[in-house]
Amino acid sequence: MNKIRKEFVLVLVLAFLSVNATCQDKTSSVTDSDKKIEKSDKKKKRKKHKLPNIDLSHWSVTTPALNEKGNATNVEPPEILNYATDERLLPYMYNDSTSGTLMFYAYPSEATTANTKYSRTELREQMVPGNNDVNWTFAQGGTMKGKLAMDQITKDSEGKYHKAIIMQIHGRLTDKQRDLIGQKDNNAPPILKIYWQDGKIRVKTKVLKNLSATDEELLHEDAWDDDEGFNFKQEVGFGKFTLEVRVTYGKMMVILNNHEYKVYENIHMKKWGIFENYFKAGNYFQSRDEGSFARVKYYELKVSH
Repeated sequence: MNKIRKEFVLVLVLAFLSVNATCQDKTSSVTDSDKKIEKSDKKKKRKKHKLPNIDLSHWSVTTPALNEKGNATNVEPPEILNYATDERLLPYMYNDSTSGTLMFYAYPSEATTANTKYSRTELREQMVPGNNDVNWTFAQGGTMKGKLAMDQITKDSEGKYHKAIIMQIHGRLTDKQRDLIGQKDNNAPPILKIYWQDGKIRVKTKVLKNLSATDEELLHEDAWDDDEGFNFKQEVGFGKFTLEVRVTYGKMMVILNNHEYKVYENIHMKKWGIFENYFKAGNYFQSRDEGSFARVKYYELKVSH
């Protein structure tokens, strides 16, 4: 009888140990699973909050909003560094943390700049922060490279997309040149305009009307005309793409997605060497249609000289 009891107790002990081990395995399994889910959730949370790779310490920005003087609002360094909390900029230039981009929103407004009827949310290079008087020449050279995309853009009454200038090189007169030709400001024509147009990238530049023009004549805006323009073959649509602009004396190159190139190396580029220049990037919206707008997003933007 004692033998039967001992065997029964032994069976109970073995059963208890087996159940306990199984519970421990399940507990361990659940714990490991929870850890994996927790790590996965952390990764997802990290992915949801991205920031653009853009240093704004050498850029000012113009927006479609009117300032207290009735002009387009302009914000320079260091104030531009607080764009994420600056109420003047919040509707027009802001972070999209889901895509890790800096968004530029523009629409037709009364806030236009000199010699134009269009509004913009566009960055202006400042080699010396807060100072527009220090710029560069083609002889000094420069490179601008951006990774960007058209986020949204409206269509006209014919169902055709509006267009926007997404990069520029703008000319500028020195004070001495301005006074020489009797002009009231330092504005000179843009030697380069890069458009998003119908899902493609279009490039426009300037050509001299008279190749024998004197140095003084070159300084006048009416000495220059628009070229016929160039369209890159690749369609970018609303996808991400890269644009690079390289400038050296007498030469300008535009590169799309490190694959397609357009090179300008001619007498017009050499003659342009008389001007100072600065880079521009963002959303210079090219429409006055009621209700129209565009949003351009930049993932990266870098300039070097």
